[in-house]
Order: sequence, then structure tokens, then C-alpha cells
Amino acid sequence: MCGIVGLFLKNKALEPALGDMLSKMLVTMTARGPDSAGVAVYGAGNNDHVKLTLRAEDAGAAAALANEFSAALGVPVDLSIRANHIVASLPRDAEAAALQWVKARAGQIQLVSVGTLMEIYKDVGLPEHVVSEFALAGMAGSHGIGHTRMATESAVTINGAHPFSTGEDQCLVHNGSLSNHNSIRRTLVREGMTFSTQNDSEVAAGYLTWRMSKGDSLKQSLTSSLSDLDGFFTFVVGTRNGFAVLRDPIACKPAIMAESDDYVAFGSEFRALSVLPAIEKARVFEPEPATVYAWERS
Repeated sequence: MCGIVGLFLKNKALEPALGDMLSKMLVTMTARGPDSAGVAVYGAGNNDHVKLTLRAEDAGAAAALANEFSAALGVPVDLSIRANHIVASLPRDAEAAALQWVKARAGQIQLVSVGTLMEIYKDVGLPEHVVSEFALAGMAGSHGIGHTRMATESAVTINGAHPFSTGEDQCLVHNGSLSNHNSIRRTLVREGMTFSTQNDSEVAAGYLTWRMSKGDSLKQSLTSSLSDLDGFFTFVVGTRNGFAVLRDPIACKPAIMAESDDYVAFGSEFRALSVLPAIEKARVFEPEPATVYAWERS
């Protein structure tokens, strides 16, 4: 039993409040996932630059590692440090060197995500702790997704926390369990993909990244997952342009959505939506089983 939230803003005037709205939604899902929590926020970005979200294994070493990282690349790097997470924005032609630097320091620092707009923050502990630790309420952006985890199949670790990202500006949160994730993982590894955990949700994220790398749209990739992924699930997927929702054909995991002129919102329970402005004016509905719902900017 985990909690999922998602928020896609149609009204640009609300973008400075994205973090505040997402924070309130996430905290309401505490009872569904007190073990760990995480968010992906899609904010400002530059097509000529790439943002790496990194996590220092020792929070006290984050600032020193950030400075070492910047000095090693020899190019201008815009650094932001939030607790044990470092967001580094750097020229695209320095990305390969940056990733090599991170790989060489395994055990000290870990890559969380890569994107133009996306930043991911996650940690163990109550959602309220994670919201406060990363100052989520002050973040601005166009859309974001979040997850509160109740671990059932793997240890309570930061690596096991959602969202999972396996592609640039792509991430996934998941409530449910996949029964064939090991066989799917082996197939994807043969296709050249790598995984950081044994978590079934990371495999789901990797599967969608793989399908999209073959030319499928997000909607086509999610539709294919209905036949390729075994188990029960609700997925909320974030991309650079928007987000999408999919429930398995049985739809045993709870889900509720709301759409208004200002936003589209998702929650595992209605109380996650009840904190949003003018929710009483939104169209509230339960997403149908085996149906892809997607909202994207052109």
C-alpha cells in the first residue's frame, strides 16, 4: 500500500505554487506510505544544458563533493544543494565527463536523475520530513509527481524510494507489484539498459524508457505495458512535456483524478486532491482500468 500524487498545471500563474500544492498532497498520503517519500519536479531549464540530480551518501560531504565536481569538469556549473542532494546544471557537451566522474566515485555519490527540466528528491522517513528536508514547498514548476512508500518486497532505503528515473526527463511512481519484473529486467539488460536496484518499479520505468527509445510515444509505451507487464499496478509517469496515468485491467489499487481549467491532479485517495484550490469546481473522476490518460504540452 503506497500513496501517489501528481499535478499538471494548465495555468502558468500557478507555477510558483507548484511545490506548495504538491507538498500538501504528498503529506496527506502519509498513512499509505510512512517509510520513504520522493518527488519529481519539472521546473526551469535550458536546452543547451543538462541537469544532473546527485545524492551524496554522506550528507555532510555534499558541499565538498559539489565543489570537487565543478572543479573537475572545468566548465561553468550551476550548483544547488538541498540536504544530501546536489542539482548540477552544466553544458550538454560536458555530460559524458560528468557521468564518468560520478561513476568513478561510486560509494560517495550516486546519480538520481538526468534531465533538462526534471529534478528528483527522495529520502527515507515520513513525507513531512522529506518535504521539509528539501524545502519542496518553495519550488516552482509546471508539473510534478510524488510517492509515499510502504515497503513490501524490498528494504526501506533511499534506493528503494520512488520516483524511479531511467531516461532523460522521465520518471515513474508505482503502487502495486509486478510478478514478471525479473524476466523483463533480463530482457532490458540485454538491450543495454542498466538498473541500480532490484525494485520492480525501476523495471517498469526502464520498460517505458526502452519502448520510447524505439520510437513509441508515451501513450503507446503504456498501452504496450498492459500486455508485457504482469501484476497489479497504478502508474503515474512524468515526462518533460507532461504526465500520464495508467491502471492495470483489474484496477484493484485506488485512484482518483480531478481536472479543471487550472490543473489536472491525481491522488491515490480523494483527500490528496481536497487540499487543492477550487477543487469543488473541478471534474472529479476515477480513471478507468486499462486506459491511458495523458496530458502533455506541445
